[in-house]
Amino acid sequence: MNTARFIREKRDGKSHKTEELKNFLNSYLHNEFKDYQMSAWLMAAFLQGLDAEETKCLTQTMLDSGQKMDFSDLKKPKVDKHSTGGVGDKLSLIIAPLAAVCGATVPMISGRGLGHTGGTLDKMESVPGFNVKLTTAEFNKILRAHDLAMAGQTAEIAPLDKKIYALRDVTATVEYIPFIAASIMSKKLSEDLDALVLDVKFGSGAFMESEEQAIALAKALVEIGERFKVNTVALITDMNQPLGNTIGNWLEMKEAVEILNGKGPKDSRELSVALTANMLVAAGIHQDYDVALEKVNEALTSGKAKQKWLEVAKAQGADISYLEDLTKMPESSFKKEVYASNEGYLSAFKCRELGFLANDLGAGRYTKEDEIEPLAGIQLHVKIGDYVKKNSLIATLYCNKEAKLTNKDLALNELISFSNEVVTEPRLIRYKVDKNGIQEL
Repeated sequence: MNTARFIREKRDGKSHKTEELKNFLNSYLHNEFKDYQMSAWLMAAFLQGLDAEETKCLTQTMLDSGQKMDFSDLKKPKVDKHSTGGVGDKLSLIIAPLAAVCGATVPMISGRGLGHTGGTLDKMESVPGFNVKLTTAEFNKILRAHDLAMAGQTAEIAPLDKKIYALRDVTATVEYIPFIAASIMSKKLSEDLDALVLDVKFGSGAFMESEEQAIALAKALVEIGERFKVNTVALITDMNQPLGNTIGNWLEMKEAVEILNGKGPKDSRELSVALTANMLVAAGIHQDYDVALEKVNEALTSGKAKQKWLEVAKAQGADISYLEDLTKMPESSFKKEVYASNEGYLSAFKCRELGFLANDLGAGRYTKEDEIEPLAGIQLHVKIGDYVKKNSLIATLYCNKEAKLTNKDLALNELISFSNEVVTEPRLIRYKVDKNGIQEL
């Protein structure tokens, strides 16, 4: 094909024919033209836009570029959950076993940390022995035995997405909704799902900063899911403060287990239960949301979800004694308590910067070669709406290199704002988006 002519068409605002776009994308996958030409098309599409048919074609071609799972022999409904990324978001560790004990099969393909956001795989690997690099055969075996398996994307799943994303990351074309939606859905659709529930976040700790951006992304994701005959539901949730009280891999794993023990922070528990109940309804396991909510809460309080998590973790090689006795894991080599430099009602966090601060301590990566320190991170002792006295304890920092703690107490204080007026605790779950439209919650 004439690649320059094809790029010119999009530059001039024209829509591509489906077969021509498919051929263009597959030619790039097979190295038939250069990265700089794909980069030019990405910028042209970013500026001129893709319509619904082009977005579907992009998703389909990414999906078809790799391996697709086949779970057609499984009797239970297959459902997964995806988050668009946030600070302190350990919910997959709670939701996956909850959904599995409530009658779903959960083939969960998870990711690693990206920028200021943590990764589910990194949290799982904080437990000694936990294997997230499963082969397709291993994944299938564990899923069939336990109704749940959690692993990373293999090289065989949506390789076109992986190749294009590497260019988007360096050409300032990441933040375009059709690109984001196609990237997310091409991987999720490879799981042979009946239903998918999305946690689309907005705020200072999210990739989508405004409610409007989050709703637009949710609508695009739902539309793609429905076009591929996957019942897709999205919740729009607030990410203006970290979820729960911890940021960092073992700290978050520990908090997730505490929630599975019937304890833990209210916000993480509330959102985990709501997302799981929506999964059960979307998958057709329950018709009524309130009934689904009751079943999920029962699975949580009875300890059944905790037992499922231990069962699956063991099947994936984890030393579950660390999950059975959370005190067995030692603390990091160094820690520092942080005290408030101001006083008042806590009104805001610079949430994204808190994620980067945790990275500075060793909890995340800045390059793919960086090694994560599983025990590093931040324990927060305050939330938005709390009244904080000057010099009271607001956080504890953990890391394995003392030098990393230098001035971090000052840095953390700069990421918190106070008000003299009473501040209301923010509403966590704002909207539901599905094939019927948008519903305020």
